[in-house]
Amino acid sequence: MAEPDGLPAQLGVDIDPELLTLALTHRSYAYENGGIAHNERLEFLGDSILGQAVTVMLFRSYPDLDEGELAKRRAALVSSVALAEVARTIGLGRHLRLGRGEELTGGRDKSSILADTVEAIIGAVYLDAGADIATDLVLRLIAPLLEDSSRFGAAMDPKTSLQELAARRGRGLPSYRVTDSGPDHSKRFHATVLIGGEDIAAGEGTSKKQAEMAAALEAWTILQSRGR
Repeated sequence: MAEPDGLPAQLGVDIDPELLTLALTHRSYAYENGGIAHNERLEFLGDSILGQAVTVMLFRSYPDLDEGELAKRRAALVSSVALAEVARTIGLGRHLRLGRGEELTGGRDKSSILADTVEAIIGAVYLDAGADIATDLVLRLIAPLLEDSSRFGAAMDPKTSLQELAARRGRGLPSYRVTDSGPDHSKRFHATVLIGGEDIAAGEGTSKKQAEMAAALEAWTILQSRGR
């Protein structure tokens, strides 16, 4: 794990080191180290701050949009898929405190873990610096999605966006292969998207839909990078 010393500069905030460390601590690390505190309470708080900041921003920025369209855009911007993309742009994965099991299974790039950690950091900033600074952080983090209109559209509806892109490229319809693991009360879903018989990308989530969306956005990104 990289030391989080450079993370506050990337985030553009000063944050108490202990709170930041807590925000980066996944439950798997906590359980393997004597049941120390982990980031899920901060995640709960950050989720609320995130939702409010995005709601107010959209309401003010798009006065001509109706409630349904505002809700759709908010859902896209606060989704695990979008937050994971935010986390990857700042290299958050290398700062995570993970247990050995998560480390060995690619936890540093799992969309669900990355998204939860972004929310935990927002919660930590709120506690340490207050609502205004936390709101500013949220708006800076989501700005790249808003500035990249094609990616924002893909994040809003990645399965439809992937289908349309694949059709334009003459690749055929995407299909999904989904597996699950874990107990009934805490299942994890893993989705692989195939186009023309080729495994293009994979994604994870706490539901089949979430896993498919994560896989679809990753596949859309890959196809976009390949060009025509």
